Amino acid sequence: MTQPNSPIDPASLDSLDAIADCLADAFEDGDGDVVAAALNAVAQAPGLPALAAAVGVPKEQLAAALASGEFDLDLTLEIMKVVDLHMSGGRGAN
Repeated sequence: MTQPNSPIDPASLDSLDAIADCLADAFEDGDGDVVAAALNAVAQAPGLPALAAAVGVPKEQLAAALASGEFDLDLTLEIMKVVDLHMSGGRGAN
């Protein structure tokens, strides 16, 4: 995400790293609308299967939960772990 309030193109979220970057930016922003837009974009992203595999949830179930914004704390924590691992792990310097 480059500009506040700029739409997120789900097609650009084609890898787990791209999804992690998007979600980390949204969580860092802290605005509920930004987080909701990021979650909705991830629900439509080509990289969603990688996130689903990383959190151990079927892709269709994860997409539905993200799109609706209705998921439990356990799933939230699993997503946060994946984001944190990718942000602090092997991405290299930006």
